[in-house]
Amino acid sequence: MAALAALAKKVWSARRLLVLLLTPLALLPVVFALPPKEGRCLLVILLMAVYWCTEALPLSVTALLPIVLFPFLGILPSSTVCAQYFLDTNFLFLSGLIMASAIEEWNLHRRIALQVLTLVGVEPTRLILGMMVTTSFLSMWLSNTASTAMMLPIANAILKSLFDQEAQKELSWEGDENTAALRRNGLHTVPTEMRFLASTEDRGHPEEVEAPLDLPADSKKEEEYRRNIWKGFLISIPYSASIGGTATLTGTAPNLILLGQLKSFFPQCDVVNFGSWFIFALPLMLLFLLVGWLWISFLYGGLSLRGWRKKKSELRADAEDKARAVIREEFQNLGPIKFAEQAVFVLFCAFAILLFFRDPKFIPGWASLFTPGFVSDAVTGVAIVTILFFFPSQRPSLKWWFDLKAPNTDTEPLLTWKKAQETVPWNIILLLGGGFAMAKGCEESGLSAWIGGRLHPLESVPPVLAVLLITVVVAFFTEFASNTATIIIFLPVLAELAIRLRVHPLYLMIPATVGCSYAFMLPVSTPPNSIAFASGHLLVKDMARTGLLMNVMGVLLLSVAMNTWAQSIFQLGTFPDWANAHSANISLPLNLTNSTFRTL
Repeated sequence: MAALAALAKKVWSARRLLVLLLTPLALLPVVFALPPKEGRCLLVILLMAVYWCTEALPLSVTALLPIVLFPFLGILPSSTVCAQYFLDTNFLFLSGLIMASAIEEWNLHRRIALQVLTLVGVEPTRLILGMMVTTSFLSMWLSNTASTAMMLPIANAILKSLFDQEAQKELSWEGDENTAALRRNGLHTVPTEMRFLASTEDRGHPEEVEAPLDLPADSKKEEEYRRNIWKGFLISIPYSASIGGTATLTGTAPNLILLGQLKSFFPQCDVVNFGSWFIFALPLMLLFLLVGWLWISFLYGGLSLRGWRKKKSELRADAEDKARAVIREEFQNLGPIKFAEQAVFVLFCAFAILLFFRDPKFIPGWASLFTPGFVSDAVTGVAIVTILFFFPSQRPSLKWWFDLKAPNTDTEPLLTWKKAQETVPWNIILLLGGGFAMAKGCEESGLSAWIGGRLHPLESVPPVLAVLLITVVVAFFTEFASNTATIIIFLPVLAELAIRLRVHPLYLMIPATVGCSYAFMLPVSTPPNSIAFASGHLLVKDMARTGLLMNVMGVLLLSVAMNTWAQSIFQLGTFPDWANAHSANISLPLNLTNSTFRTL
């Protein structure tokens, strides 16, 4: 086995080397097929896309390629490229990551999760709802990957109280077989960081387990029931993490990439901020969460019209009592709420409230008290998280100041810089910067305008249908590529396409941004899917069957949102002045009008 593993590692290393060396040669004809500057820019973008999809280089290292290639190829000067890696959007995301580290440091996320599960009840459908609500709420503020990794141990603890050891072994064996099949088929594109997170999950069984339920040997229905409940729990967590991340600008990287590219393409655009995005995305998230819960409960939780009237079996009632006891015990193990937890919670609330009310549009925000344009969401986020590094984690005492004999020891703050360095995924900041650099190159080289000019068939398509088609294409593309890479590639093209069609740019860019988070069908589609699949209890066909309808429902709900309440929030019914200012700087025939859009 060791020899086979070593051989497989050598084969994969050789494949990576071939991808690194041969991809630039294979893409060289692109340079001659387009105008010179546009061709060189497309070469860099395609090269980065291939490296991102194959992971021939680490994701963050690939994101650094524009710093080298854009200046050498005469696309952008170094000073312009490097500046894209430290935009204020990056610092907004960094502040969210630091706040998440403080929440994890003091186990506040675990207290919130267990409290929600206590409130919703222990029936399988209710527990799935509790898992989904909690995971989506955490994912609004933490990364989708971290939210999934936090919730899976809680789900495993509850599931182990519901099922006997023998059932767990059967499920684990089934999952191991499919994990092996996944590797045999070559689907090894799960990021290394995600494999590490998955390996930290408790995949074994502790020595002290609940007494097994005395199920009859021929009870196939009960066996199928418990198998489905296990799958429903595990599949609901990554799905709700992906859905919840869309609700806030800091919830997932594509949302921040939209904000950064808007500032690059349309510097005068100020309609998208934390508050306006939250008002638009929260109702969409709640609707999708409800529909997704009904679908998952129908497939795996035994939800049916007859199920409401069906009497609960004694075995299931006993299992639910055990699950209730596990949740109660886990919550009691946390002990009374600490001063540090209270302080982090207050700062977290201040973080969210100040971001929301900085410039909510429907009322004057507190940023109006300062010089216009000086205070951004990044200023707000960094100001709040700075407090974490000096605010004491123990309740301060006035007596200490007047007691000369008291020990003169430093009080530990809510978060130390050493802890932040260890827990904050700094590579994500570089990934965002690479996306902004790529977008800047597309804009300055004229590549996005050139691609937009080739999309003639879409000029005759009604905008409502265009939005639907764009969302479907992006949702399908992101099943096989990372969300970040997908949105980086699509947004510049959609911005120029909107200019050509004379429709509001956000009408095309927002559906693509949200749609790239709707990747539910494959284990390798997103890191949360990979982590849940690596737990060993899900089949590929389970995710494909469940995720297909989830994708369809997400696309339809997003289309409804864009044509209803998003119209008034972002003023989508008119072609904005800031888009006109951009169109004046590019050489495109802008005499097109789209009367269909104006009738919305």
